[in-house]
Amino acid sequence: MQCSDPYRLVAWVRGALGGVRRAVGSEVRRAGSKQTAARLKGARYALWKNPGDLTQRQRAKLAWIAAANKPLHRAWELKEAFRRVIAVKGAHGRHLLDDWLAWASRSKLRPFVVLARRIRAHRPAIDNMLAHGLSNGLIESTNTKIRLLIRMAFGFRDTDALIALAMLALGGYRPNLPGRTN
Repeated sequence: MQCSDPYRLVAWVRGALGGVRRAVGSEVRRAGSKQTAARLKGARYALWKNPGDLTQRQRAKLAWIAAANKPLHRAWELKEAFRRVIAVKGAHGRHLLDDWLAWASRSKLRPFVVLARRIRAHRPAIDNMLAHGLSNGLIESTNTKIRLLIRMAFGFRDTDALIALAMLALGGYRPNLPGRTN
């Protein structure tokens, strides 16, 4: 059974949000308002952060975006709605994901329309994550550590040394060392 990593999914959503922010900034810059474009560029972290972690200044930036730029604020709302989807598990989470996908597809925000297609393509793994609360994050972390060990073992003559390094670093293997008692 394959499960998606919720952190990777949130990164996809943040990427779509960044795409909307860049597109809106380019549009505003082309219209001749460089100061507004600079303010939009400076709002990146306010858009990415969780609402509970926002500073007063970042809250003010979000309020300005809500008043000044509806498409970018809608993209931020889509990001927050997806965070709620990930937080809710089970059948209710799958139902919220269906609603989110419909909203993202109708949003007329190209990065979110593309993201909705991408999420639909990975839907079985996402449904497994929502149904069981599982993630492949631990597997991905282990694979990254093994790749690091492969780089460390580059000059070794055989694979036994690499396997021994992996067993020591990741397998919980604790050989008896001379002169030590466990």
